[in-house]
Amino acid sequence: MEISDLLSPTDVMIDVSASDKSRLLRQLSGQAASALGLDPNHVSEQIAKREELGSTGVGNGVALPHARLTGLKAPFGLLVRLRHAIDFEAIDDRPVDIVFLVLLPETADSTKPNALACVARALRHPEALQRLRHASDRETLYRAITERGVVSSPE
Repeated sequence: MEISDLLSPTDVMIDVSASDKSRLLRQLSGQAASALGLDPNHVSEQIAKREELGSTGVGNGVALPHARLTGLKAPFGLLVRLRHAIDFEAIDDRPVDIVFLVLLPETADSTKPNALACVARALRHPEALQRLRHASDRETLYRAITERGVVSSPE
């Protein structure tokens, strides 16, 4: 699976301002819902439910908020670089400045690689994070996350 399978250039945002985690998640849920023609309150509720289980701040300034949604046909992503890092209750207690929201179909198709794992693999490399943090515009940010090419699933 490639990042470009779930992320389009129009779903990349740069220098987003957010005062806190909950406001950011509501804002991103609304943006994703608008792009997909879904109810923003439902998307926001599902993201919040998942976050209640434990922070999706995975460390190194990265968060991967995600949820499974009924009626969604294919994985959807939204990549955001924040203007200023915010507290996300991340596992390493570092503030987050890179957020990749992932919405997944409610039922997983075991024949397809996991979209969330694909994103996590792409964002665990320090050089990839460096490119994301230094991208000067949305197009460069999109290329920085998609240039890695195909990220294959384990056999």
